[in-house]
Amino acid sequence: MKSIKFFCVIAFTLAFTLNNVFGRNKIKDYSLLTSGVRQYEKASWKIDLKADFNNPYLQQDITLDMVFTSPSGKNLVLPCYIEETTGKHKSVWKARFLPQESGNYQFHFVLKSNGKQTDKTRTETFSVPPTKDKKGILHKNDFWTFKYDDGTAYRGLGENICWESRDNDDSKFFKVLHEDKKYNYEQMLPALAHHGGDYFRTWICSWNLPLDWKSGFNNSRYTASDEYFNPSAIAKMDRLVNLSDSLGLHMMLTLGEGTHDERNGRFATSTRDFFVNPQAKAQYKNRLRFIVARWGYSPAIGAWEFFNEIDNIQFRNKENPINPADIVQWHDEMSAYLAELDPYNHLITTSISHRDLAGLNSIKNIDFNQKHIYKNNHALPTTIVDYSQRFQKPYVIGEFGYEYDWQKNFDLFADEMDSDYKRGLWYGLFSPTPILPLSWWWEYFDKRGTDAYLARVRVILDEMMNAGKGEFEKINALANNPEIEVYSVKCGEKTFVYLYNPTAVTKATDLSVDHQLPTVSRVYDCETGTWSDLNIKASDNNKIQKVEVKAHSDIVMVF
Repeated sequence: MKSIKFFCVIAFTLAFTLNNVFGRNKIKDYSLLTSGVRQYEKASWKIDLKADFNNPYLQQDITLDMVFTSPSGKNLVLPCYIEETTGKHKSVWKARFLPQESGNYQFHFVLKSNGKQTDKTRTETFSVPPTKDKKGILHKNDFWTFKYDDGTAYRGLGENICWESRDNDDSKFFKVLHEDKKYNYEQMLPALAHHGGDYFRTWICSWNLPLDWKSGFNNSRYTASDEYFNPSAIAKMDRLVNLSDSLGLHMMLTLGEGTHDERNGRFATSTRDFFVNPQAKAQYKNRLRFIVARWGYSPAIGAWEFFNEIDNIQFRNKENPINPADIVQWHDEMSAYLAELDPYNHLITTSISHRDLAGLNSIKNIDFNQKHIYKNNHALPTTIVDYSQRFQKPYVIGEFGYEYDWQKNFDLFADEMDSDYKRGLWYGLFSPTPILPLSWWWEYFDKRGTDAYLARVRVILDEMMNAGKGEFEKINALANNPEIEVYSVKCGEKTFVYLYNPTAVTKATDLSVDHQLPTVSRVYDCETGTWSDLNIKASDNNKIQKVEVKAHSDIVMVF
């Protein structure tokens, strides 16, 4: 009898506690902060909660979602994020949403505590008018291009801008250059856009956008904090996204592993266990949730990249490398989670340095594969073709360069550095990749003015895109002079042939293409950016005789 009474008391106490908590965890009010909701533009809502939680960034503790039914009937779940705590049990949350469709939307908010729903608002509607001056988010299309929400094809041109200057750089010869405060996003990104670039790659790490770090940034742009996500890093990321959007730039945001150091308020684990420990995985998923909630709305997010050179992380301990199967399984799980979490369907990727991990190139929710190539620019086109054909996914060269060793003096071979930069872009332009190879050493090429060369490539890239409306067809072109390199592609009714003479003297060659050619209308000098008209006619066997290419120079012939 006593045991029955004891059980009843416990049950009543538990029920009272749950009712008290769930009754207190409520959505008190919400309002639209923007003047209206427009297609492909950010709309923001403010949501006032009366709720208990220990850590608002842990979805095991509390979650707030904005749930939509789109005009086409799609069900979308948008994670929300906390903006501030305003008092006991009171907090302000935000929802940032980018409508990818025009028409009538339905929406409501759902609040969960400890995984259980505690409140849900009534269903309301809003209408989104169509727009013609914006394009939306980037998605997969084919090997050559991505495409926007509105169907417009896209091919990216740019470079790595992986971080702003550090306070203390370890380069032997370029320490002063790399520590120059002018290397900040506010200077580098407008310069990239001015040169004709529209794509860049950047990192979240301890010295750049250090969301997960409390201190020790090696970067005076950030302020130490005990907050779970560093407020100064959040503010910098907000500015970066806004700036990129204003310039029409897309970034490959390298998320990295964050930190698993208890000094940063994280679950402590080794890098090896990071890929298999359930608590470490849960922590990473919470990190993804915050990043998507805060910045997922933006077209500036060109791709989520999980890791920079995951094979180098695998071999941090060369004597006892991490099991590659664990790394591949982690990517499979996290890419599936991110694809489900992100209502906008941004592109997802990861990268290797040079060592493949069995199965990594075939993961379902990894949208495009990539690797980094140094000291071998002739491998760029062959690698792109090989990997895209083998794994039937777009392939991107996320880094390339003449030299990878930051302890060497690049000034001793500066001309070779410049030539490699230029050649990598042209090799990429004539290869089936949606993002032209991204050069490394952005400070060095800025100092030399080499990055202004992007404008030269932009001219031909735009002409290709306009001629073919994003359609590319690889065709065969042959030069009878083996010293002349030749690449060719057909876009709509135009054929583009790239010729490069790496020798120290002017060379002439006959050129043949595997389909009927009209009169050569123009020839583009890649170095000067000038056009010339040549009234050369193709012979009956589609051969053009005695095309001259100057020493160490290249041209594009447009038929």
